[in-house]
Amino acid sequence: MKIGILAVQGDFEAHAAILHQLGVDTVEVRTPAGLEGCNGLILPGGESTTQLQFLQEEGLAEKIQQFARRGGAIFGTCAGAILLANEVRNPKQDSLKLLDMTVLRNGYGRQVASDVVSGPSKLKKEPLEMVFIRGPIIEHAGPDVEVLAEYGGKPALVQHGHIMAATFHPELTDDTTVHQHFLSLAANGTSPATGSAKSK
Repeated sequence: MKIGILAVQGDFEAHAAILHQLGVDTVEVRTPAGLEGCNGLILPGGESTTQLQFLQEEGLAEKIQQFARRGGAIFGTCAGAILLANEVRNPKQDSLKLLDMTVLRNGYGRQVASDVVSGPSKLKKEPLEMVFIRGPIIEHAGPDVEVLAEYGGKPALVQHGHIMAATFHPELTDDTTVHQHFLSLAANGTSPATGSAKSK
């Protein structure tokens, strides 16, 4: 299995470190060709407007949308979650529109220090550690979007099919639960050999 990580800015190296710990190969994606042969793609934190501009200018936005349509697993964290949302507010901006949710940018404030909380999730019995750094708020999730974890009464980790989004940074903890769940989606998604969805 090989997972691509958008390597424009943000904490892409921390995601790679966790995946390497789990024995998974990664590739830094900066061009459409970088997605070739990948089972999944991670859109890391950073500045969503900067990342979106890069994706559009390099032709990666359309490539990622095609990747999603053919069953490729995608996981967006923080800014990556903003990129995946159907609607972005505060302020309004364009996005990849791959996940039925409305996101408020900088919803938890512009604090420099991180908030570290633990809360229940559907992924394991023990509390899930969540690190928030100027995170967005998922104001609304569509009826087909499953909420896997919440924070402050709002969805913090969501999934629809092979696409996941988190408003926190799972790569900044020692807990590999979230990444392991994403890898299970990638294992059942696009076959890099054929570019088609595997039978479920």
